[in-house]
Amino acid sequence: MPFPDDVAELATRVNNWGRWGDDDQLGTLNLIDDAARLRGIAAATDGRAFSLAVPWSNNGPQMGFIEGRVNPQISTMHTFASWGEPDDFRFHDEALTMGTQACTHWDGLAHATYRGVMYNGTSDASMDAGAVRCGIDQIDTLVSRGVLLDVARALGVDRLEGGHALTASDLDAAVELADVELMAGDVLLLRTGHMQFFHEGDRMTYATSAAGPSLQSVEWFHASDCAAVASDSLIFEVFPCERPELMLPVHFLHLVEMGLTQGQNFDLEALAADCDADGRYSFLLSASPEPVVGGYGAPVNPVAVK
Repeated sequence: MPFPDDVAELATRVNNWGRWGDDDQLGTLNLIDDAARLRGIAAATDGRAFSLAVPWSNNGPQMGFIEGRVNPQISTMHTFASWGEPDDFRFHDEALTMGTQACTHWDGLAHATYRGVMYNGTSDASMDAGAVRCGIDQIDTLVSRGVLLDVARALGVDRLEGGHALTASDLDAAVELADVELMAGDVLLLRTGHMQFFHEGDRMTYATSAAGPSLQSVEWFHASDCAAVASDSLIFEVFPCERPELMLPVHFLHLVEMGLTQGQNFDLEALAADCDADGRYSFLLSASPEPVVGGYGAPVNPVAVK
């Protein structure tokens, strides 16, 4: 079904099709240039590093609601050398089965389509066997200045409740807390505190609700010229949606209209505590996805260096 008129008008206002050429497959990641990477390097002053990934295990974030998106299933194998005594030399390998978007990951721009079309007007008719355009493998590197927007702390709480729709005012409050001037090519990390549910073992709550970006926030992201945005929830956007008749509209507006790469399941708790302690909310972020050819998304172990 077509989106309501107000959402369609919003889509027109934030549309980036053709901004970087008719053949573009990267969207807002084009905003990461040498200056953006050097800005990230300059933000790293003492070398402390934080992994933002959740562990790969069968007790991961997925609860079976999305077909094929299974938590990592690890099968250990032993490969023996063909020389020497049996115990002289031994390899230990494993086979891994998982959804590429099961744990901490980036969504490629081919991940979402609307009425048969993805970012930059590409048809999804030939995508059943993989992303022939706008796939995650188009991203060679994703290294830039990262900025933590600790929305929960900015609003005076440790954790926002599921269903809290982040507004432009909420995001402005987080920018004020960070005391950072956002610049084109920055990668924004949104902390809502939702990852705490996962840490506490409440995987069901973690998987079925979220505080996250709302429709009202979409123009804020467009105006910020951020290169990518990631959150500490499985769903990314507010869920349940503030408009019950719509299904994940922020995904549509970010991925399809803006070409804005989204990340989910980023564990920001340790980083947020450190940022609160020293008052520095920007850092070098290295978060290149695994180069899955034709992938709609890919896992990543993002590292923030302060």
